[in-house]
Amino acid sequence: MKYLLLCCLLFVSSINAQTFTFTAIPDEDESRLRSRFDKVALYLTEQLGVDVKYVPVKSYSAAISAFRNNQVQLAWFGGLSGVKARYLVEGSRAIAQGSEDQFFKTYFIAHHSTGLTEQAQLNKDIAKFTFTFGSKGSTSGRLMPEHFIRQTFGKSPNKVFKRVGFSGDHSRTIAQVQSGAWQIGAVNYKVWHNELNAGKIDLSKIKVIWTTPTYPDYQWTIRGDVDQQFSPDFSQRVQKALLDMSEPSLLASFPRQKFVPATNDDYEPIKVIAKAIKLL
Repeated sequence: MKYLLLCCLLFVSSINAQTFTFTAIPDEDESRLRSRFDKVALYLTEQLGVDVKYVPVKSYSAAISAFRNNQVQLAWFGGLSGVKARYLVEGSRAIAQGSEDQFFKTYFIAHHSTGLTEQAQLNKDIAKFTFTFGSKGSTSGRLMPEHFIRQTFGKSPNKVFKRVGFSGDHSRTIAQVQSGAWQIGAVNYKVWHNELNAGKIDLSKIKVIWTTPTYPDYQWTIRGDVDQQFSPDFSQRVQKALLDMSEPSLLASFPRQKFVPATNDDYEPIKVIAKAIKLL
């Protein structure tokens, strides 16, 4: 009887000790990401009553792999990475997005030496310069800018620009265009404004020359089996905690005004474009 009681206590203890883990695509400086998401982990721990841990990753593909392998159960994905992750993990779903993520956009930025100025439509004059995307798996730093380039020129970026590269993330795109290593780049508009506010952008060296039409982007995606792992209503509780996030310092770290509900259907346009240019 004592042995049975001990086993029950150990079983309950193991459930209570279970950690809920999440990650995020590494779209900017790693130290900034850790500061931002460690605070989110503390908030979720308080709201959910379980230990919550942020797990950093080195690449967009690593974020998707961690989600696929159940190393994390929740992820802050971009539009494309979320579509890929949900395709790989049956039953997973988008549950929340920033209010701004319904109408996201990309800035095309240029080094001052190009002589380019802000334009209402993507100008074919940009074809004579070098161009860098961000990560190969980025929605705002690769998928959507490539889509609009193909719309304008009728061919792939490699056949448009003198040279094409991938910086790895939005912060590096800004730094590399500002230094002149690349003449033009595509960058997440939120990261641009973050870097500008942080004093890391010299507007005498670099400027925004074009803003894309809007599209759906970042979202929180959760695995479909979390209710079996934690509790029958756990995914609903996670969604509620994200939607109820109101602490200004937490929201400012994204930065988002608030989170709103999201569904997989919201990202159907991303899926269609990704398939069209063979990124899915």
